[in-house]
Amino acid sequence: MNIKSYRLIRFLSNLFIYFILTFFALIMLFPFLYMLSTSFKIPADTFRYPPRMFPRDPAVIEVEGFEKPLPLYYVVVDGERREYVLAQSNIRIGVYAAPDDLAATTERFLTEVKPTGGAMNQQTVNIDGKDQKLFDVEVNGQVIPMIQVSQTTVGEFIDPQNPENKVYQNVRLSEPVESIGWHPENYTQVIELNNLGRALTNTALVTILVVLGQLVTSILGGYAFARLRFPGRDTVFVFYLGTIMIPFVMLIVPLYQLMVLIGWTDRLAALVIPWIFTAYGTFLMRQHFITFPKEIEEAALLDGASRLQILYQIILPASVPAIATQATFTFLYAWNSFIWPLVIINVGNEKNHVLTLALNVLRGRASDTPNLILAGAAIAIIPPLIVFILGQRFFVESVASSGVKG
Repeated sequence: MNIKSYRLIRFLSNLFIYFILTFFALIMLFPFLYMLSTSFKIPADTFRYPPRMFPRDPAVIEVEGFEKPLPLYYVVVDGERREYVLAQSNIRIGVYAAPDDLAATTERFLTEVKPTGGAMNQQTVNIDGKDQKLFDVEVNGQVIPMIQVSQTTVGEFIDPQNPENKVYQNVRLSEPVESIGWHPENYTQVIELNNLGRALTNTALVTILVVLGQLVTSILGGYAFARLRFPGRDTVFVFYLGTIMIPFVMLIVPLYQLMVLIGWTDRLAALVIPWIFTAYGTFLMRQHFITFPKEIEEAALLDGASRLQILYQIILPASVPAIATQATFTFLYAWNSFIWPLVIINVGNEKNHVLTLALNVLRGRASDTPNLILAGAAIAIIPPLIVFILGQRFFVESVASSGVKG
């Protein structure tokens, strides 16, 4: 095999791999993109079938003689598709047929026919054992008694350029004229509807405090287990690490009883203080600090530096990838926490709601407006997505460096 053939095969194989990866990436991204686009739609557009990706608004136009702009629809006139405005809806039309020839039907507005014999003494005819009312229907200048076969509702469509041209057809089956339109005011509306602004502030405050608290305790605990020597250090660390295997559902009841005893129920402190200690973060920092050369610490100790000075001035600046990894994981966990806030915060106490609780309440309040629900979901999803994207480089660097040093 020559070099050109080898390069061509390699190029095609790489192209195929990138195509497969891109295809599955788009599949994974599609629900998020559809949620984001739906959050900019109007309620009627969210119920359209088949669903459409981009939001659309019905086109309207001002017509002389009408106070409000009228919606545009496509109608077929003389075999040509034209744009007409809907001037009037809910116009009732009856389908009538002679008793002796039910196959030959004619359509008339209900206002154009009258009961045969008058409203008080309307005549009837027996068809298949049932009495059917007769109506006087004018056909080709002759009034013929007919029965009403069916009834439907149509709309009156007029030419905006010439209002004298009118067409009647079913409004529900008519295709409206639409254009792509975005509604960012949905986000303002959803914030005002469910006090989502307060919930967003509470979530940001709780998340920042939990992230800072876990970083401080993880860094101090990880450094102590990695560098300080004290009796039972390894045994204490194993037991502390073993708490990771305890399911959270087993901690809910005793933790709730503790919060009741302290008096922290229905308070934001209950969402912060119990979660600033983490065995996983301590383990992550310990494993990273172990890889740090001891010679540098020994040299710093000989120069008179304290343990805290070594930690904050030497080790931490070199531990940015591990710290960023821990901060990213903690941020995602604290931001998306739902079970514990649902247990400890009263649903009626909206001033202490976090985003997950506010969205749970919004699901019921805005059940008929999915666009607002998805706007609230976008508000909850976008911040952690941005944090993950920004911290991804440090996360990958941390994994790569740990793999090389391990």
